[in-house]
Amino acid sequence: MKIGVFTPLLSDLSLPQVLSKLKAMNINTVELGTGNYPGDAHCKLSMLENPAAMVEFQKIVSDHGATISALSCHGNPLHPIRERAQHDQEVSRKTILLAERLRVPVVVDFSGCPGDSAQATAPNWVTCAWPPDYRKVLEWQWNEVVAPYWMEHAKFAADHGVKVAIEMHPGFVVYSPETMLKLRDLTGPAVGCNFDPSHLFWQGIDPVAAIRILSGTIYHVHAKDTQMYSANLSITGVLDTKSYADEQHRAWAFRTCGYGHGAEWWKELISTLRLCGYDGVLSIEHEDNLLSPEEGLTKAVSFLNEIVIRQPRGTAWWV
Repeated sequence: MKIGVFTPLLSDLSLPQVLSKLKAMNINTVELGTGNYPGDAHCKLSMLENPAAMVEFQKIVSDHGATISALSCHGNPLHPIRERAQHDQEVSRKTILLAERLRVPVVVDFSGCPGDSAQATAPNWVTCAWPPDYRKVLEWQWNEVVAPYWMEHAKFAADHGVKVAIEMHPGFVVYSPETMLKLRDLTGPAVGCNFDPSHLFWQGIDPVAAIRILSGTIYHVHAKDTQMYSANLSITGVLDTKSYADEQHRAWAFRTCGYGHGAEWWKELISTLRLCGYDGVLSIEHEDNLLSPEEGLTKAVSFLNEIVIRQPRGTAWWV
């Protein structure tokens, strides 16, 4: 298993500077944003129409001895405003084409979230079953928007030899193992999971148990932690809508690896990933407002270096 880094936290540096910095930390694997929410500081989709830029990009990566674990274009391809949806869909399609050209096996994305009807102008994330209006909205979303888009988009990805890894994220229609498998039932194996435990903790989902449920469908992994604050949790519950920057009053906050859960817990997570067939990259994602990007990255690398098994799995004498 390898440690990698999702590079938006280093957006103020050029790609050569990022790769040099990470190489000095013994990190040679990166996940690069191509647009939508992650931005495209280090990987431009315009390379698809610029062969010289493509060659230069590949040379930079090669010269630094780096590999790319995934291209990421997290967006809302189901946004009820048509122009916004089309923009995010186009970024996703071009990212798949670029991944094919660069021989990157995985594109990371969000499932998206529609509105409550064809006339809506804002996404509507349904979180309860009653009153009955909410069930009707959810059925409409999946039948009329989610299924048609993702069945077509999954075929596009499969036709280009790329897998799409959906990050289970509240606010979108896929946010749990159940909804992840529901989408995969529609699309087949072209769509799997970008497993980020930080989004499961605060929902009350055990990430280790979730790995077993999703066994065989995990195509990429984010290394990010969450800290729960029990005093605030009793006030707000888990559906806390305060700003992420207001950690003092929130029920939970995203943290650097090790700041929400200790080494023993992370050892179990990593062991369970390997047990269930994933032996790829743990891509560090920094969203910890209590630590600077530099400090968060350094601490996450140090923490994971102590517990990640980097050698390929061997065969025991009794097998």
